[in-house]
Amino acid sequence: MECSISGRSHEMRHVVSVGVFLFVAIAICAGCAGPVKKLYPPGEDEPVRSVFVVSHGWHTGIVFRRQDIPSDIWPENLDFAANDYVEVGWGDEAFYKAPKFKMGTALKAVLWPTPSVLHIAGFNEPVQDYFPKSKIIELKLSQAGFERLCRFIHRSYAKDSADESIPLGRGLYGNSKFYLSREQYHLFKTCNVWTAKALRAAGCPITPFYALTTDNIIFQAGRFGAIIQ
Repeated sequence: MECSISGRSHEMRHVVSVGVFLFVAIAICAGCAGPVKKLYPPGEDEPVRSVFVVSHGWHTGIVFRRQDIPSDIWPENLDFAANDYVEVGWGDEAFYKAPKFKMGTALKAVLWPTPSVLHIAGFNEPVQDYFPKSKIIELKLSQAGFERLCRFIHRSYAKDSADESIPLGRGLYGNSKFYLSREQYHLFKTCNVWTAKALRAAGCPITPFYALTTDNIIFQAGRFGAIIQ
C-alpha cells in the first residue's frame, strides 16, 4: 500500500517547490495562528476525541475512529460501517487518481484551479499497523472541535440532484473510494493546506498558509499533538 503513495513523493515534492517561492515573501508577513477558544484545547472535564494526522510523503490524511463520528453530521462515513477507522484525504482529481506520476498533470494541478476528490479509506488495524512507514501525530480534540472537523469533511463532498455523494470508483489501497469534492485544487489550496484547514476548523493552533508540504503539516501538528510514530 505504502509504495503506491510514496513512489510519487520525490517528483511531487519537486513540482510543489515551484510554488514555494511564491509563498515566501507573503509568509514573512503572515502570523502564526493560535488556538480557537472554546474549541481547543479540550477543557479538563470535557470528553476528548482523538484523530491522527498521517504523512504519506507528498500527501497527508486524517484518521478518525469511526464510532466517534456523529452520523447526523457526517452521514457519508456509513459507507465504511464495517470498519473501525476511516482515513480522509483530499486532492486534485486527475493527479490523485492517476496510476503513475505525470509531470504535466502535476503542473496543471499546481498552476491553476482543477476539480478535486476526497479519498476515503476504511480499515480495522491500529493506525500504526496500517501505516507502518508513515509519520503519525495524534491530536486530542474537544467534542465541539471534533464535530466542527466532521462538518468540514461533510461539506467537502459534492452532491447529486438527490443530495447524495458522488462515488468515483475504487481508491488507492484497501477498502477505499474516491468521491467528487465540491472544492477546487490550486496553488494556494493544496492537499496539505486542505488538511491544515480541516484541523483549523477544529480549533487547532495550525496555520494553513504555511502548510504547503507534509513536513510542515507534521511540524505544526507535532507542536500541539503527540508523535506516535
